Amino acid sequence: MTKHTFAEAMIELEEIVRRLEQGDVPLEEAIDLYKKGMELSKFCHEKLQHAEEQLISIVNENGEKKPFEPTNGEE
Repeated sequence: MTKHTFAEAMIELEEIVRRLEQGDVPLEEAIDLYKKGMELSKFCHEKLQHAEEQLISIVNENGEKKPFEPTNGEE
């Protein structure tokens, strides 16, 4: 798969879904589109998972990453 940004992958995935939902794609092409869509879906999922991991960790005073633990307004 070529390198994509998350946004590019989502646009391509949406186009694949649109084409498959129309139902007028030949079977062989539909299978290829489905495979490509699954690859793009996995790519997007991994990007989101990585972003989530970055957002839920913080760096403490010693420069060590720690899981973010919200205080729910308590300090």
